[in-house]
Amino acid sequence: MPPDPEIFSLAQTVGERLRRQGLWLAVAESCTGGLLGAALTDVPGSSAYFLGGVISYADRVKVEQLQVPETTLRQYGAVSEQSAAAMATGVRQLLQADIGVSITGVAGPEAEGAKPVGLTFIGIAAPTLTTATHRFQWSGDRWDNRRRSVIAALELLVQTLGL
Repeated sequence: MPPDPEIFSLAQTVGERLRRQGLWLAVAESCTGGLLGAALTDVPGSSAYFLGGVISYADRVKVEQLQVPETTLRQYGAVSEQSAAAMATGVRQLLQADIGVSITGVAGPEAEGAKPVGLTFIGIAAPTLTTATHRFQWSGDRWDNRRRSVIAALELLVQTLGL
């Protein structure tokens, strides 16, 4: 199956900017289950700037692999700006990347307690900025929410990497 043209174009732009700046990227994904990593590796030559990632679907993986504090998960939940920030920082440190990006959210079809379907947080950790988190509220089905999360993460990376 060929890559989604919109996602592929964004992934190419991210890759060009990472390569030009000599930076390495790592990803931590929960609700997207590896779609961001797949989008990045659809671009030929991505091994020049993409280290890899962690699909941290279970909280245990967030804690053990990404060093998300258990207290953060208990107090705010896995779908929170605090968890997104910790995941981005954790994957950046784990894989010794210049930039770490994370996605955590409620893809659907059912809400998680008080957190509605489509609620998503994306975190970006880089040495030149305080870890930034961004909140989104998608309104699609499970597939569309995941797709839109990947697009948003790539767009945020394009912005972070500048011209």
